[in-house]
Amino acid sequence: MKLSIVTTLYRSAANIDEFYRRAMRAAEAIADDVELVIVNDGSPDNSVDLALVLQRKDPRIIVVDLSRNFGHYKAMMTGLSYATGELVFLIDSDLEEKPEDLALFHQRFAQDDSDVVYGIQHARRGGFVERTTGAMFFALVDALADRPIPRNLVTARLMTADYVKALVRHRDREFVIADLWQVTGFRQNWIVVEKLSRTASTYSIWKRIDLAVTYLTTSSTRLLYLAFYLGLSIFAISLGIIAYYLARYLASGVGVSGYTSQIISIWFLGGLITLILGILGIYMAKILAETKRRPYTVVRRVHRADGSAAAVPNLTLVERTAPADMGTQR
Repeated sequence: MKLSIVTTLYRSAANIDEFYRRAMRAAEAIADDVELVIVNDGSPDNSVDLALVLQRKDPRIIVVDLSRNFGHYKAMMTGLSYATGELVFLIDSDLEEKPEDLALFHQRFAQDDSDVVYGIQHARRGGFVERTTGAMFFALVDALADRPIPRNLVTARLMTADYVKALVRHRDREFVIADLWQVTGFRQNWIVVEKLSRTASTYSIWKRIDLAVTYLTTSSTRLLYLAFYLGLSIFAISLGIIAYYLARYLASGVGVSGYTSQIISIWFLGGLITLILGILGIYMAKILAETKRRPYTVVRRVHRADGSAAAVPNLTLVERTAPADMGTQR
């Protein structure tokens, strides 16, 4: 059996050597054929240089060097497209998720009822602000998203090759990977793992807000329906109020006066219209990003064991991973 380990690099220079040793040791205890796919996501430090030193020593390593920073999710999807193992273990290289947990994932996988075994935490790490914003995110998802996602997910997961092939067929340019993991389907089960807090989280409050907005506007139609029904309800209430004051005027001659009530009404309706237009505008911006069909990621070079460093400047992820029945080759 061949096992692929997929990870990404971003400011990972301090961890890459230890990660390599621990991950390969854990994999060798399970599989007789192992490969390690490392994706450099435009790391500003010398992470890729250290990875190339390891690659020259160990032919089982493939280093995929992206032309710039495309983001964690897209780097992971690119790495998965290069994995060739029957099983694929995805994990971050920052050592906050222990490579030795691969044994736990494989033990659960051996029950033969899963195509994916993913990790979750008992509780979110971090301080009050991080836990609170995380709780708010999941509350928004539960209320507004079309599909729920498991709480307190970690990156680490063990997957079959068939699931990985289905996952990387997604053509989304704007996405939250937790949603793609779920929407791909297959048989998925979870185990509880420990996530360490070796470094401070790089996700600020604004990044968390942006993540929530991206998730809702790329995976939820419920928000559009809520905006529609809200506008419809206000329109119906407005018609009722107009009918009431008109009937009162015809019956008793009492008119409506008051500058304050007019201003409040204008502000309320103006704010509501602006809110609805803003929601629609975000959706249209996501649609625009999808219709541009820009390359998913741009791979500058792929370093393999034979010493080659082939450049792949114009190859999109979809083109590399689409199956033969779609008219392309992997």
